[in-house]
Amino acid sequence: MPFQPTNRGRIAVLTDTCADIPPALARERDITILPLGIGYPEGDYQDGVDITPEDIYRRMPQEVPKTSLPTGEAIFAAFDRIRAAGYEKVLALIFSSGISGTYNAVRLAAREYRKLEIAVFDTKSASLGLGTMALQAWDYIRAGMEWEELLERIPRLIAGTSIFFSLDTLEYLQKGGRIGRVTCVAGTMLQIKPIISFAPDGQLASVGKVRGRAKSIEELARRVQELVPAGKPYNLAVANGGCPQDVEALKTLLAAPIAGSRRFYEGSIDCTLASHVGPHLIGAGIQVLEE
Repeated sequence: MPFQPTNRGRIAVLTDTCADIPPALARERDITILPLGIGYPEGDYQDGVDITPEDIYRRMPQEVPKTSLPTGEAIFAAFDRIRAAGYEKVLALIFSSGISGTYNAVRLAAREYRKLEIAVFDTKSASLGLGTMALQAWDYIRAGMEWEELLERIPRLIAGTSIFFSLDTLEYLQKGGRIGRVTCVAGTMLQIKPIISFAPDGQLASVGKVRGRAKSIEELARRVQELVPAGKPYNLAVANGGCPQDVEALKTLLAAPIAGSRRFYEGSIDCTLASHVGPHLIGAGIQVLEE
């Protein structure tokens, strides 16, 4: 998509595949998505390009892929595409540095790339948290927000975004070394389900545990509802990892907050996160806005 005339500052949004923005929505809003790498013994793939989350789930638990950062060449190529589309500045909102080196890779590449003005933000988040940040940044740009104000606003946007996940098991986080500050024990026999969020430093952290899938969905809804502000605009989002029926139950519980939200987004977990958490993740998040 060429540069949009209404974007007076010629500002682009860049994020990575861990943002879980539906491809059609990313294309509609001309958001550049940087794919992370997925590795199996037979070869390497690009997240969302030539491999899907369903491919990942199908090969689990016998095979758990390795994940890798975007290469420097891929990052520079993304910058080149943005510049060729007519943009002059870039807001890069990137997967949490607490569990990935992607932010640092993009930050270092941006230092070297002289043809664009690039501001790189460590969102300390992922999935629907990261995605809503990138989408709201696009909304700010379309509303005419100037570059200097955007640089001040994005850190506050990051601070105002909260997400929660329910996992079936911690097995895959442990295998991949992404366990972070997750300390609660998930019990298969007792059906104990951990509730996970992001700590301020961007690592994963336990925030609760419940017994059974239905209770975990109720807990996600409760935590989001508690953060719905009185008299302030907000965005809501939900996501799932191969369990669409569960996200429908979550949406039912969140019907009133969804109706009151400025924007509501729904996505599916990307290949990178699927590799780290396994199937049947369900998530919900809220983003409180200033204006």
